[in-house]
Amino acid sequence: MQIGFPFRIDGRGRTADADLDTHVRQLLEQVLFTSPGERVNRPTFGTGLAQLVFAPNGEELATATQFLVQGALQQWLGDLIQVESVDVVSVEGTLSVTVRYVVRRTQQRQVAQLSRGT
Repeated sequence: MQIGFPFRIDGRGRTADADLDTHVRQLLEQVLFTSPGERVNRPTFGTGLAQLVFAPNGEELATATQFLVQGALQQWLGDLIQVESVDVVSVEGTLSVTVRYVVRRTQQRQVAQLSRGT
């Protein structure tokens, strides 16, 4: 059973769950949008991606962000997914990340498009 995120109670009064693809997508979001130091027992968990929205925009930022995201996903979700590519675009205070990956258990290719704005 994969617990749904954010944690909630479903209509039956039980912990809400999610199918594998949804669960992996939710884990991706948690890794990308959690800042290091935010989780007490895992101080290195996350990427701090939301803070990069305020950084000076440029090709260097996009490249650094790609490496940051790919490294974090391999570190924290490497047993669940194989990252194929990461594309980062920052436009006027909105950071968009596209991650192409393969779910190891099912060998299904997936694409996740995530974005955060100021």
